[in-house]
Amino acid sequence: MALEEYKRKRNFRTTPEPAGSRSRRSPAGHKARFFCVQKHLASHLHYDIRLEHDGVLLSWAVPKGPSLDPAVKRLAMHVEDHPIEYGDFEGVIPSGYGAGIVMLWDRGTWTPEVDDVDAALKKGDLKFTLDGYKLKGSWVLVRTKGARWAAGGADRSWLLIKHRDDWAGPVDIAEFAPLSVKSQGDFADILSQENPDIWKSNRPARSGEAGALFEKIIRRAIEMRSERSDRSARSVRSARSVRSARSARSTRTKPSVARKRR
Repeated sequence: MALEEYKRKRNFRTTPEPAGSRSRRSPAGHKARFFCVQKHLASHLHYDIRLEHDGVLLSWAVPKGPSLDPAVKRLAMHVEDHPIEYGDFEGVIPSGYGAGIVMLWDRGTWTPEVDDVDAALKKGDLKFTLDGYKLKGSWVLVRTKGARWAAGGADRSWLLIKHRDDWAGPVDIAEFAPLSVKSQGDFADILSQENPDIWKSNRPARSGEAGALFEKIIRRAIEMRSERSDRSARSVRSARSVRSARSARSTRTKPSVARKRR
């Protein structure tokens, strides 16, 4: 079963993640199908890119997030397939595997640039086009030398690389567009949502290793909001300084009325 590993790792009595009970026939050939990127604040921040194929979401964890710079190769670790329903998931995993906060950072469609996706995966060279809110254009996932495409493979490391096109550039997309495409909130907003199915009935442990980890995650979520507010404030101050400098130069160079009359 494609989702056997996914289900084995989770306790669906305590996690709000979908169990994946609904089957789906995915488009084939060069037809567009669903993709998403989930920003996951767990023991470490990372981004999960998920591509729909054959009724599931093929998944890679990208520690530093996607880059729009074709010269930057981002490590992407292949992880277990996820159910299609996971593509809409955003919320708090209070304990157990993946404990932390999940944000739906981007979503849209992806279209293979190859004739046979399975053959490309086996070869370790999957080229595709993304049409999301944040990520667009041509990309490639390349398996690193020596890695094996298998659920039990010892080495499942790939590289996520942006191709040169109109959507490539030097913008740090993770910093430029940090918020959720579903709720428009940040991690702190997701954490504080009044959702009894996630937060109240499945409150994280208050003691022990699990409790300490979640307290660390909560502190990091608040720190990230503060850092984003500081960057925004600095940008506003910088813009005001530029406007003031331009205004001062304009005043110094503008001829006075008296000089005009002469």
